[in-house]
Amino acid sequence: MPGKHITEQQVRLYMTHRKRGESQPVASAKAGLSERTGRRIESGELAPGAQKPRHWRTRKDPFSEVWESEVVPMLEKQPALSATTLFEDLQERHPGVYPNARKRTFQRRVKAWKALRGPDKEVMFRQRQEAGRLGLSDFTEPKDVEVHINGEPLSHRLYHFRLPFSGWSHVKVVLGGESYTALAEGLQEAPWRLGGAPREHRADSLSAAYKNLNAEEKEDLTERHEGLCGHYGMHPTRNNRGASHENGAVESPHGHLKRRIKQALLLRGNNEFDSIEDYRRWLDELARRFNRRRGEALAIERAALQALPKRRTTDFTEQVVSVTTASTIEVKRVLYTVPARLVGEQLRLHIFDDRIDGYVGAAQAVTLPRVYPVSHERRARRIDYRHLIGQLVRKPQAFRYSQLRDDLLPNATYRRIWTEIDTRLEARAACKRMVGILALAARADCEQALGAHVLRRLDTDTAPTLLELERRFAPRTEEASSPDELLLHGGYQHPLALYDALLPVCAGEVH
Repeated sequence: MPGKHITEQQVRLYMTHRKRGESQPVASAKAGLSERTGRRIESGELAPGAQKPRHWRTRKDPFSEVWESEVVPMLEKQPALSATTLFEDLQERHPGVYPNARKRTFQRRVKAWKALRGPDKEVMFRQRQEAGRLGLSDFTEPKDVEVHINGEPLSHRLYHFRLPFSGWSHVKVVLGGESYTALAEGLQEAPWRLGGAPREHRADSLSAAYKNLNAEEKEDLTERHEGLCGHYGMHPTRNNRGASHENGAVESPHGHLKRRIKQALLLRGNNEFDSIEDYRRWLDELARRFNRRRGEALAIERAALQALPKRRTTDFTEQVVSVTTASTIEVKRVLYTVPARLVGEQLRLHIFDDRIDGYVGAAQAVTLPRVYPVSHERRARRIDYRHLIGQLVRKPQAFRYSQLRDDLLPNATYRRIWTEIDTRLEARAACKRMVGILALAARADCEQALGAHVLRRLDTDTAPTLLELERRFAPRTEEASSPDELLLHGGYQHPLALYDALLPVCAGEVH
């Protein structure tokens, strides 16, 4: 048709009708062509693909003055330059010549140049997975997954171990950063749950674990990682720094894992857990349900795994510390209290991701929950009043100006109790009352109930005495009171059983 190019579809449609025996005029009409065009098609002049490519421009090139002289030299020197960067540079050097409306045209020109004359791009060589050959470890942050423990949001990461052949996964909650300890704990748990170990283990470059370490410490960390893998017969490898695709068989499933967790929380109906242990058990069950779907491939892979050693190996870091006269130790910029009986002792610490086990000789003396500073520049404290209260009841006046006073109060409830008591009572009596309340909370294991009761009494303008609280939360036994209990009562209280024993004698005298 005049003024309109015919398409290959029209040509094919015309030829289809002609093959069916239709006349040239009818076939042309059905294809939307003129009869003359039909004749040209049959003569071969307009056969499909016969149109010659156009080598001329239909409009003036807006970049003709700068393309070869300015743009191409920059692309040849730095092929990584983006079209946007180059265009904005042209706008700076030629004000008012290249409006934003020309940007898309320029981007197409740069894209075409890079495709025809630019350097080779990186090629991904997809790998063939072999059963039992490779296990992968990586950490991921569940940014879109919010979990609460006792009403408080839990800041955590996930350690993810995966077998790329079968897709079997192990997931572990990590409370700290991407440390060697977190990697070692997760890496040991995985093969024992799996029932075997792969021949090779790959992790990322452990850049987070190496941060702030000197050369000697980095070498030690490398040797420990190799020793851990060697204990299970695995050859340790790492992907190159910044090349996350080399760990793609675990990096990519991170997204699927986090989506499954998010959906499972929605199905559960809430994201509240009573403790970190409850959350870990729930996550383990979720991983087991996912792994059951990999049963056939996992059966093949298990047959190719290496046998496990007779025992586990070290998956913690060690540190030896001395307990100060304040009954404290410092571990990785965090101050911890320990039971006062350990003052002056040297503790050998096994530092895990979520806890610290302290040993005196070969005997375990204490377990502390691990705490992490908010940032590398700040320090933190983990003060447990239960460790110190036995000594504090002997000198309660030390409470007021203690450097640890605010940390000895376990929560906001007890901080408010101290404020109220300190306002209502004389200074010495206030310290004695507060220390007595903490001692009762520790001895009767009633911290939450005791705090709520005292606060209710204070809200009614009545400050309960230590004797009242003792009778309510820790009824006295027939045994003699300890020195700590005497302080709670404000003096010695004879056990009532002693008076009961005298009643028969008194009765005989009356008669």
